[in-house]
Amino acid sequence: MKYATLYADANGISHWSDVEVVFFPVEFAPPAPPIQLSPFVQANQYAFFRAPADWFGDWHPAPARQIFFFLEGELEVMSGDGERRRFPPGSILCVENTFGQGHVSRTVSDTPVLAAVAQLA
Repeated sequence: MKYATLYADANGISHWSDVEVVFFPVEFAPPAPPIQLSPFVQANQYAFFRAPADWFGDWHPAPARQIFFFLEGELEVMSGDGERRRFPPGSILCVENTFGQGHVSRTVSDTPVLAAVAQLA
């Protein structure tokens, strides 16, 4: 499994990278059989995010390191280097560009975007 990360370089320009998630066999909830589990990531809090169908967020940095789990609608994000990526339901996006130019976000679906978002430590 992979997810996209948006980060800022030393000059504050945002770029994309893809993170490969590694899973390990774990007895997570005995007596249930073992499952595959990735390492846990420390999170501070979570919320639900909804953006209307016509939403547009001009250049802005992320308010905190956070990870989005998209549930409905589709969001498009443009990094500072001009690359655009789309996030339909089932997509995951980690934003870490908390300084500099930031990124542009917009709803590209005819329906609102709904996501769960966790702010990371």
